[in-house]
Parts: sequence; C-alpha cells; structure tokens
Amino acid sequence: MSDEYQIHIPPSFIALYADARQRLTVPMSELRSRYEICEDLANHMVEHAGGVHRSIGVPEDDVLARCLAGLRSAQSGVSADEAVWIVRRLAELLGWDDPLSAA
Repeated sequence: MSDEYQIHIPPSFIALYADARQRLTVPMSELRSRYEICEDLANHMVEHAGGVHRSIGVPEDDVLARCLAGLRSAQSGVSADEAVWIVRRLAELLGWDDPLSAA
C-alpha cells in the first residue's frame, strides 16, 4: 500500500509533534488525523470570529484571546499546543495579526 496522502501538513504543525532531533513523537497517521481536526476547526471558526469582530466590534486580539481560552478548556478536545496553533491559523485565515508573535 503506497502512502499517497494529498494534504500538505505545514512545518508549524509538525513541530508540535517533533522532538529535539526533529523525529515525530506520534505515528504519521495520528499526526495526519490531528492536523485535519485542527485545520478543520480553524476553518470552522473563521465565520464566527469574523462576525464577532464585525457585528459587535470586539477587537481582533480579544476575539482571538477568547478563542484561545475556549480551546484551552478540557472539553475542546485539543491539546494546549494545538490550541495555540489553531488560533494562529485562525488569525492567518482572517488576515489578522498573529496574536502570539510578541510572546
């Protein structure tokens, strides 16, 4: 069986699951699954986050901070590192500044 996975996983996501020697700490199938979940979640959040910003005037950084707080809850189903990646990806998708670039 050949490995013809068509989706490009960005290095920023791979880094979440790599050790100091750049070796994956999880099987590739799990990495792919986690990436698809996180990417889908970021894409699903675009409309809502943009709407909160436009409709009620919440500043971009506050919208992203609220999203991060929600994603860091135990019920979100994502790890703390994935939560940060999702919020950074959400900002990228919305064309907003990276909320964590100064951190």
